[in-house]
Amino acid sequence: MGGVARDTFTCTVCGATQSKWSGRCDACGSWNSIVEEAPAGPGKAAARKGSALALTDLATAEPAPPRTEAGVAELDRVLGGGLVPASAILVGGDPGIGKSTLLLQAAARFARVGLKVLYVTGEESAGQVQMRAQRLGLADSPVRLAAHTNLRDVLATLEAEAPGLAVIDSIQTMWLDSVDSAPGSVSQVRACAHELTSLAKRRGVAVVMVGHVTKEGAIAGPRVVEHMVDTVLYFEGDRGHGFRILRAVKNRFGPADEIGVFEMTGRGLVEVRNPSALFLAERGTPSPGSAVFAGIEGSRPILCEIQALVAPAAPGQTRRSVVGWDGGRLAMILAVLDARAGLSFAGLDVYLNVAGGLRITEPAADLAVAMALVSAQANRPLPQQSVAFGEISLSGALRPVAQTDSRLKEAAKLGFTQAILPAQPARAGKAGLDLIERADLAAAVADFLRAE
Repeated sequence: MGGVARDTFTCTVCGATQSKWSGRCDACGSWNSIVEEAPAGPGKAAARKGSALALTDLATAEPAPPRTEAGVAELDRVLGGGLVPASAILVGGDPGIGKSTLLLQAAARFARVGLKVLYVTGEESAGQVQMRAQRLGLADSPVRLAAHTNLRDVLATLEAEAPGLAVIDSIQTMWLDSVDSAPGSVSQVRACAHELTSLAKRRGVAVVMVGHVTKEGAIAGPRVVEHMVDTVLYFEGDRGHGFRILRAVKNRFGPADEIGVFEMTGRGLVEVRNPSALFLAERGTPSPGSAVFAGIEGSRPILCEIQALVAPAAPGQTRRSVVGWDGGRLAMILAVLDARAGLSFAGLDVYLNVAGGLRITEPAADLAVAMALVSAQANRPLPQQSVAFGEISLSGALRPVAQTDSRLKEAAKLGFTQAILPAQPARAGKAGLDLIERADLAAAVADFLRAE
């Protein structure tokens, strides 16, 4: 007599299963990530004998996949040069950030270049999507629309229509009748993503799935969904600012960490061809605590302003507040300034902000952050047309960073005349800038404090 199938409990972060609920996942350590999952129905065991695989060597040449360009340079850049048939794409972002607007505009663009496009929404009615299309001036685009949540019906429609692109908004609203759990649960999201990805590979349909994000910023549901798909894109931005960033964190058909920059307007999203000019547009006369960082996002250089403020703290209540950068790295820079450059921030509140709402993860921003902090403490502005970049080690040494020439060329193109950077043994060109190369942070700080 067979045993009775019991419910299991699954972690939504790592996908680990356990027999009972607990507040913390034993596998990955995440809190409040365990959800109940109904047992799967009885399946039929496969009885066929396996067959030998056809093997090739590493020198076998595969032709590059064909691509369809949308005609939007920023979107095509993030996709790696255009949309690849039979690819599965997952797009995540905060609620209200503009994911549906982005995908509706992208669907209209692809439809206008000859691709057959189906847009399936499970979060809105067809009338709501049509109203958005009218507001964006897309009502005449040949996009086929449906509002439905039963994935069986959606799959049957995709099989019958055979589109080139299918947009599913969103994967959390879809449900399969063969899975005994509510829409949005771990089981449903995993099963629906698997069915859609399988259809994409089987029928050559490019499928774009919208995914909700958690309060930590990760796409909700089991992480296995991100492993199933070919491309994972995050749509980022601050609602208080007009720009949005589409970032590729995984792409089997192109470079990861590539970004596309858009500006939210009354007519929808407009691509930004020169992001550096956008991020520096509101920068007026340099003030103490302001430094321009020449960074790299994906394959493109981007300049942005880093702002620092230093103020006396209340006794025993020192604050360290960071927006757009890593708070742990700020603590490290403050410690290095104290130990290696003799600048103490004890008893001072320190506030750091990346202007425009951009989030920076590059270690190359260390030197720009340090110079902004020194400028704020000394109450003296940095030279108006200067940029800074370089990684700082715990010894206080300045380490060279990748793509130095690209950073300098972008700075020169925007009218900057001076760059503060680590000393390097060889350089291809200066891009017409006055280079202040220093081997350690103490020397860079001393030069600034000595200058009149």
